[in-house]
Amino acid sequence: MLFNLKASHRVKPAEQTPQETMYLSECDQISSPYHVPSIYFYAPASYPILEQIDVLKKSLSKALVRFYPLAGRLKKASGGRLELDCNAMGALLIEAESDSKMAEFGDFKPSHETLALAPNGTNLDFDSNPFQEVPLLLVQVTKFSCGGIAVALGLCSTLVDGQSQGNFVNQWAKIARGEDPGKPPFLDRRILQPRESSLSPFGNCHNHLEFNPPPLLLGHSDNSQMLSKATTVAMLKLSTEQIVKLRNMANESGIPNNNKRGYSRFEAIAGHIWKCASKVRRLHNQQQTRLDFPVDFRKLMKPTLPQDYFGRCTIQAVAITTAGKLLSEPLGYASAKIREAINMISDEYVRSHILYIKNQQYRTKGQYEGNPNLYMTNWAGLSFSGVDFGWGKEIYTGPVRVSSEGKGYMLRSPDGDGSMILALRLHLEDMDPFKKLFYQEIDGIISKY
Repeated sequence: MLFNLKASHRVKPAEQTPQETMYLSECDQISSPYHVPSIYFYAPASYPILEQIDVLKKSLSKALVRFYPLAGRLKKASGGRLELDCNAMGALLIEAESDSKMAEFGDFKPSHETLALAPNGTNLDFDSNPFQEVPLLLVQVTKFSCGGIAVALGLCSTLVDGQSQGNFVNQWAKIARGEDPGKPPFLDRRILQPRESSLSPFGNCHNHLEFNPPPLLLGHSDNSQMLSKATTVAMLKLSTEQIVKLRNMANESGIPNNNKRGYSRFEAIAGHIWKCASKVRRLHNQQQTRLDFPVDFRKLMKPTLPQDYFGRCTIQAVAITTAGKLLSEPLGYASAKIREAINMISDEYVRSHILYIKNQQYRTKGQYEGNPNLYMTNWAGLSFSGVDFGWGKEIYTGPVRVSSEGKGYMLRSPDGDGSMILALRLHLEDMDPFKKLFYQEIDGIISKY
């Protein structure tokens, strides 16, 4: 694939915005900053590419008035804490073109080819440059030889979670279409300041597993051997019928469900993935295995946070058990462990989590380690899809990459029929057995995992 960068543009807010140093919450401090890449593919339109670029630039400039933190820069304060310098230095929009056709990307599986469409590189990252030189929002627009385009985004991980990103992209698209973007985002992050007097993270019953190192394979002192093995990414589609069947399997398995509420799509599908991965990885019965996934806590706080709060409002939930127990029990057991992890997240738990981060002096999150563990992110429940800048909705949206073994994303299918797609990276030797087992159990070809 031949690929050429044509031009780059610094896009600043269309109007004057507040010049201030913005407080960043403990949740924003939890990991070192990086750009989170995502991508939208659009079919050929009647608009010339230069007109599309002009629409994107002008509408982004207007959107940055509302979302002016994205036009600023990070800076370091005392003790390693990060702050946001709202200085209106702007976002970066890159024009590119490729000799490829969109059809060559097939099912849009995250790959080296899709990564080439993302606005990344050492000249743009936080590790290789002073923070004041790194834009917090990167956009790359690539035109294909067939006339289609890809719009790839890189938003700073310190500033946004999935809900915030979805809100920003959808308001930007409305502005591009000439529509009222709706309610402005809630930008005051002081709402999540720690309450020192109300709770001690070391004096309550909460066990913050999200900060503990994930389990290693039995007999291993580190994960270097696992990291050296070849991996691959697969895109697995689940029809609406298959999703219903998985939920029924979880709900009818006889495992007590204290909430008396049926297991969600995520709880059933993630439980199924967890069981299948543990089986094909050939884990020992005594092997601990852990499933991590982010949970949005906006509605769990007391009082609840504004749904349009612009910042990081996710906490890493942790489900953990042994492979023997996971594989010997029906699907409902895995779903129940996931439900149990979700139910741990409460106002008190979140505030304890926030104080824990503060007392550990930031960026203390346990790093994901791959086999025997999994990390699943549910993009299907976010407002990422259906983004129309004026030339129709995308034909596909998803991650540009799946960074490491055992990580996966649940995505809405572009078919719009309620089906879903799983983008998952596993060791090369495990992928074909995983795909076979993944569908066999749903289709009833075998009776157990």
